[in-house]
Amino acid sequence: MEPYSTEPVIIIEEVFPQDTNSYGTLFGGRLMSLMDKAAGIVCSKFAHREFVTISIDTLKFLRPAHQGDLIEITSKVVFTSTHSAACRVIAKRINKSDWKGEDICTGYFFMVAIDSQMRPIPIPQFTPESDEEMKLWNEAKSIREEMIK
Repeated sequence: MEPYSTEPVIIIEEVFPQDTNSYGTLFGGRLMSLMDKAAGIVCSKFAHREFVTISIDTLKFLRPAHQGDLIEITSKVVFTSTHSAACRVIAKRINKSDWKGEDICTGYFFMVAIDSQMRPIPIPQFTPESDEEMKLWNEAKSIREEMIK
């Protein structure tokens, strides 16, 4: 079974007042939610299956986003096992005045494909084709192996 798509998914959202704390910066939980959504969508696009989150790992908050910024979230499947996929998710903040972006958060989201009974089901397998893809594959594989221990 071949993947339906190995292309990344990009979501863009604006930071509104209800998304911020008393400092006017984006709530970390709101950002995690957006990143999780992007991971679920890219997995569904990859395998044409329903997915649920089983783990989030190596989540690094690098800098804040502010009210009025745009948040660009890019998610890509970088590793698969029989029933699960790992996505590398990168969030950037974009200032609308110059449209320059800077990374604000990165992480790995592990998702499992499920059927209508919430049981794990097989998915297509991702095959790394470049040195960068192989690096991300190995990184995600190591994280998964630690998680299983």
